[in-house]
Amino acid sequence: MPNRSFFWFFFPAGLAMILFIGLPIISTGIQSFYAQHDQILIEVKKCDPFGCKTSVVVDQEATSKIKEEKPLGKFNGFGTYIDRNHLASDQVSEFWSESKSVGEFIGKVGNLPFYKALVFTLTYCVIVTPCVLLLGFIIALSLNAISRKIRGPLIFGTILPMIVTPLVGSLVLFWMIDAEGIIGANLQILMDDPYLSVKSSKALTWITIIIYGVWHHSPFAFVVFYAALQTVPQEPLEASIIDGASRFQRVKHIVLPHIYPVVTFVALISLMDNFRVFEPIIGFSAEGSAQSLSWLIYDNLVNEEVILFGSAAATSIMTIVGISIILTPVLLRTWKEFRTNR
Repeated sequence: MPNRSFFWFFFPAGLAMILFIGLPIISTGIQSFYAQHDQILIEVKKCDPFGCKTSVVVDQEATSKIKEEKPLGKFNGFGTYIDRNHLASDQVSEFWSESKSVGEFIGKVGNLPFYKALVFTLTYCVIVTPCVLLLGFIIALSLNAISRKIRGPLIFGTILPMIVTPLVGSLVLFWMIDAEGIIGANLQILMDDPYLSVKSSKALTWITIIIYGVWHHSPFAFVVFYAALQTVPQEPLEASIIDGASRFQRVKHIVLPHIYPVVTFVALISLMDNFRVFEPIIGFSAEGSAQSLSWLIYDNLVNEEVILFGSAAATSIMTIVGISIILTPVLLRTWKEFRTNR
């Protein structure tokens, strides 16, 4: 394609990416260097027939004037990134000097807000992503091998979790694991514990959210893998059958190498989605047991007292950096293979 034609072909998509992705990221990065203004307090004297009392209140007029003059807030540099709610550099150094063992140090750091959210986010990614890839591939292989007469209804049933809105799906599962729900009640009977509650256990809450993540994201992997399986050449498969290759050997040596680029694509998409886990935490009302990086951003923006735009922006930038770090090894490996096969 000539360069001029390619430019006009890519221009609409490139412009949209700059307007709706590039500029918001730049704006968020700038906002992360600012913190909210300190509230101006004044003493107010209130008198009644029984005497006068002095109280301290926020001077709304003066505070609003400062916000109008400096809408971004006060410049804080990297102060937001290293405060206690984020990297907590001072607290980490203090814990390191006080801790008598590595386990004690990790336990203390793990209780800090950002690191607590990071641990859950990484745990969710590490477990859900491979499970989604494996389950989606197994379902695609299974449905590709059955009769075409029943394949349509089964495919529809398989992609149903992807059709359901994430928040609605998490709410449905939340009601099911309730003590009076079908899952919660049966667990109490199975474990012979009438007081067993999935919602009150941190471990069970994590397990429930992870199971929901696998259930919700597997249909996407299945759809992509199923489409990729339709492109696998039949000649090598037929030759391998004649040579006596088992089904596992055919999948390992013919099918997987053929759809490897698709597997990489699904892995990248799944990693990005899983690193931004948010809806299940809200749907399960699991904020007390599980916080993710995306939930921290949400929590900063719904603060009842002061909306913490700078804190939310800093967490957003750190989330983007985290996703980039996770995706870098996969992208580098893909690039090396592309250069080798070129």
